[in-house]
Amino acid sequence: MRSTVLLFLMGIVTASFASPSMAAEVDFVHDVAPILKKRCIECHLGKEPKGEVSFETRQMLVEAKLVVPGKSGESELVKRLLSKDPDERMPPQGDPLDEKQIATIKAWIDQGVKWDDNYSFKPKTYKAPLKLQPVTLPPPREGRVHPIDRLVDAYLAQHQLPFPALLPDALFARRVSLDLTGLLPDVDSVAALIASSAPDKRTTFVATLLADKRAYADHWLSFWNDLLRNEYRGTGFIDGGRKQISVWLYKSLVDNKPYNQFVHELISPKPDSEGFINGIQWRGSVNASQAREVQFSQNISQVFFGINMKCASCHDSFVDDWKLSEAYGLAAIVAEKPLELHRCDKPTGVMAKAAFLWPELGNIDPAATKPERLAQLADLVTHRDNGRFARTIANRMWQRLMGRGLVHPVDALDTAPVDPQLLEYLANYLVEQNYDLKKLLEHIVTSRIYQSQAVTAPQTSADEYRFRGPMTKRMTAEEFTDAVWMLTGAGPAKIDAPIKPVDFAEATPAARRTIRAVLVHADLLQRSLGRPNREQVVTVRPDELTTLQALDLSNGSVLANTLQQGAAKILKAAGDQGIETDKFIAQIYQQALARAPQPEELQAAAEFLGPKPNAEALADWLWTMVMLPEFQLIR
Repeated sequence: MRSTVLLFLMGIVTASFASPSMAAEVDFVHDVAPILKKRCIECHLGKEPKGEVSFETRQMLVEAKLVVPGKSGESELVKRLLSKDPDERMPPQGDPLDEKQIATIKAWIDQGVKWDDNYSFKPKTYKAPLKLQPVTLPPPREGRVHPIDRLVDAYLAQHQLPFPALLPDALFARRVSLDLTGLLPDVDSVAALIASSAPDKRTTFVATLLADKRAYADHWLSFWNDLLRNEYRGTGFIDGGRKQISVWLYKSLVDNKPYNQFVHELISPKPDSEGFINGIQWRGSVNASQAREVQFSQNISQVFFGINMKCASCHDSFVDDWKLSEAYGLAAIVAEKPLELHRCDKPTGVMAKAAFLWPELGNIDPAATKPERLAQLADLVTHRDNGRFARTIANRMWQRLMGRGLVHPVDALDTAPVDPQLLEYLANYLVEQNYDLKKLLEHIVTSRIYQSQAVTAPQTSADEYRFRGPMTKRMTAEEFTDAVWMLTGAGPAKIDAPIKPVDFAEATPAARRTIRAVLVHADLLQRSLGRPNREQVVTVRPDELTTLQALDLSNGSVLANTLQQGAAKILKAAGDQGIETDKFIAQIYQQALARAPQPEELQAAAEFLGPKPNAEALADWLWTMVMLPEFQLIR
């Protein structure tokens, strides 16, 4: 009996050590991709892969029924790897995979065939020149004279795609107001835009939005907080291992500081802007790739150059051509003492030498002091011949406004742009405008293509994607919160960010009358809607609705309490006579959707609210408004 039990227990122990699926999660890039690349890709890639089975993407493997996610025992790949039949086994040449490699593949399949979105076995054929190249604009056609429209027109014609129709004034006003300031447009301003017959009325509308320094700074503070890992509380602040840059950042946005100067002051910082490059000092022991110096290398590369340096921080990258020595060369610039290279968290005995990623622009003097090295780096990053610097931010701005980058994903700038000439033009334009980001934004939103009707999200792979026009976007967590506060007047009374927003005389009434969500700590609803904790760089937030978001929007206490408080405030302000139901409904429709209610909508709302609605009915009706896709989407 005892021997039987012992054998049973030994079987459990053996199985637990033999199967990675029972242990730690398998990492595709580090554990699986090297096996596939070494033993499978030679035959199963390209235009004519053997057996018509390509390993280029996860989708191809699944569609070929080579792998069944979650079921390695039913996967043809595993059967072929284990087969003894020389006509069936894989790989057909050389030694078969060993037990550890097969166990890794099985665990990967059992864990869902996870695949890094940035990874492809397909050889990279695109490499942009470091220096920006001149762009020759196509001749204007069919009245499209804006430089961006001329380039887009040529692209669409090349791919036999139509130029999309123009948005009506009201929808344009809503889109551009949310995109540039994060606020719903002022009702009177929209009415004036619609009534105007001036040929430049949209350009004037845009100029007015961008002149509102406070609304602009509040809105873009969220974007830069995400990119620069700037938060008001959380990990690292308790023990002094992290420092805010909020005061410097907000003032830089208010002043519209030129982007090259903005970045120079971040990399070669004064005390009020040093928080970004100092990173986060994590509590306890961490692996080598999380050391502050390596964080510096990863963050500088990702934010300013669109490079994923995290893979190269552990070993030579499987994702692109960046090397471990290059990642550590950048890290050594900020190091206070000699920095040893670690490969897969193991010391190599090799010391890093401070160096820039593109030595053809210049290099770093390893013997210089740390402040001198950082100043040298800041000069090289912002060098006018560094086209990578201008292309990266131009692509990020295009993605924010149009819904998808010309290079997708935005942190994969070694990927071919959907329209290289357009990206090159935008980067050149930014440099010609002395790195004025407001002018770049203005240039994009005054183009006809930006002002065109939105298209739905693509359902194709990156290789098959064709640009057709601006995409429908979801409001960000802050935009949704600000919009709800504007409709209800139920925003907070004080800010949490350690800054003093100036009450600019030119600020719109909408911007003055409510505190913005970006200036307060994130509540549970904002977290659910995608506002990150900023312990890592976030360049693009998730744009798909999750179950948690649906639950918080439909039955969450944060939104429910806000609407109840707002309803009570609205009724209190109306006094004993109460609100004029029809007038109130029309006002909310204009504020929320930039349009009047349809007759059937007005009738349904009036019947629901009644001639003298109470707070509960008003809160419920407001909830139906903010749940409308028309409200939550930027179209």
